[in-house]
Amino acid sequence: MRTIRLSDDEWMKIHAYLKTLQSQRQVYSGAARKCRRFVEAVVWISRSGAQWRLLPAEYGKWNSVYKRFSRWCDDGIWEAMMAYFASDPDMENVMVDGTIVRAHPCAAGAQKKRRTGEPGIGT
Repeated sequence: MRTIRLSDDEWMKIHAYLKTLQSQRQVYSGAARKCRRFVEAVVWISRSGAQWRLLPAEYGKWNSVYKRFSRWCDDGIWEAMMAYFASDPDMENVMVDGTIVRAHPCAAGAQKKRRTGEPGIGT
């Protein structure tokens, strides 16, 4: 899957929102460039349905991105951001909900590959 880039307008809106949370000490957004890369990484994971360890290196170390994502989940940042931008039609391509998340093929009922003729495999 190709990389995902936020438009400058989308990023300005997200960054402004994160600054308001930062002023309330709810989130540390850090340097704008690194924070943008982090948000784009989360959008990539959400859109692709890939495992965290398959995150392209250009988004940073997958484990660091995951840990930050997890902290933001625990703090309710993503939920608050989704609620904040829900009524903004310009942000509908950025906010990820269940209608655009890809599922793994086996979650959609795909047949499992089974080997035949070997005892104990595929039974």
